[in-house]
Amino acid sequence: MARLQHFGWFFSRGFGPQGWGHPYLDWDYRWTRPELYQQAARELDQAGLDLVVMEDAVSLGNDDTLGLRVRSAYGGPKHDPLLLAPYLFAATTNLGLVPTVNAGITPPYLAARQAATLQHLSGDRFGLNLVTDVGSARHVGREPLPHAAAYDRAEEWIDVVRRLWHSWDEDALVADAASGHYADGDRIRPFRHEGEHFRVAGPLNALPHPDGDPVVVSPGGSPRGLAFAGTRSDVQLALAPLEAGRVREYREQVLDAAALAGRKAADLRVLFVVEPEIVSSREEADRVVAVSRDPGEDVLHQVALGFSSDLETDLTALPLDVPVDPATFGDHVSRGTIRGLLGDDPSDTLRQLLTRKARKGRISERAGFVGTAEEFADFVEELGEDAENDGFLFSGDLHPVTVHRVLDELVPVLRRRGVLRREFGGGGLRGNLFDF
Repeated sequence: MARLQHFGWFFSRGFGPQGWGHPYLDWDYRWTRPELYQQAARELDQAGLDLVVMEDAVSLGNDDTLGLRVRSAYGGPKHDPLLLAPYLFAATTNLGLVPTVNAGITPPYLAARQAATLQHLSGDRFGLNLVTDVGSARHVGREPLPHAAAYDRAEEWIDVVRRLWHSWDEDALVADAASGHYADGDRIRPFRHEGEHFRVAGPLNALPHPDGDPVVVSPGGSPRGLAFAGTRSDVQLALAPLEAGRVREYREQVLDAAALAGRKAADLRVLFVVEPEIVSSREEADRVVAVSRDPGEDVLHQVALGFSSDLETDLTALPLDVPVDPATFGDHVSRGTIRGLLGDDPSDTLRQLLTRKARKGRISERAGFVGTAEEFADFVEELGEDAENDGFLFSGDLHPVTVHRVLDELVPVLRRRGVLRREFGGGGLRGNLFDF
């Protein structure tokens, strides 16, 4: 018997120019209008996906590298996904929406109030994708923090947010029209938080949702990121290894951190982010992989542009046939992003690094994510049975063409195998994520 798993969508470009750089730009959707995202979200709702995690970055980055960020729309412009969420809630019935919120620049009281409001408006389908980005601090007059300190701040932030959500007792709301008594002030708890990073006065003036808090999602594969997920998140976003043993080991790190905090494995979900390339036949998969083995200069250039945006360093200006000095990158650039390009071998040339990134692999060989729907379903079933995997987030633009390209053949196969839900659980996003 196949094991049911949870599925969602990682809105990887964020609320930015969907389709830019792709032929489907000529569908002529306006990325600044909600209709594009509403249509895609309706398809995800129909497909039985639990949630959409909405990537965001509030900064265009270093002043000296603005051109790299906007030249190909990799790093900007981006609009605020929190304000897109209500339009998508209006277009869907069961789908949860989880926009990114930055703990370094968003005051806890404001975030708690906005989240409580959207939890009510959505019928308990709202969540927060909590990030610790430090590069945006200057936009709000704060100093950037080192990696570990940013997680310290995020831990304090979410603890205060949850305290605000719970500053009303369950019976504080009376709503007795006959007596005219709406709420009981004796069951609302004022408090003063004086922490290392925040000074906050409660209680919250927004009502808690009777079915529970918004879901908290967190990315990050560093030891601190995994520990944060284990102690304070409901969902941890992870990059998908291709072997069941490595998936099991990764999940165990998160669950061990949860156990140390007195939590059970049933208290959280680990979802792996994947970007499958679903093709019609094994022969087509072999062809796609073979073509990628010897990428041309134009392909390497495109890969370099993508990494240049994330690294805020113009890789296209560096010589291709010499190794890249890690000192090339500024202190503000994430160490994880640098490692994502350079890997573990400092002697590799830039050409070798870009070629490795451009090459694709067969899912049937556990060498990449190119394959048929049946082959990808084999992979999903294997991780569910051998690694007790919780599920996956498909990564891509939130665009109808991208959604259909990934899911048209895959959804029927996953459903026939009993891996993808046909019915939603009760209780909104939390109920769906934890109904199995």
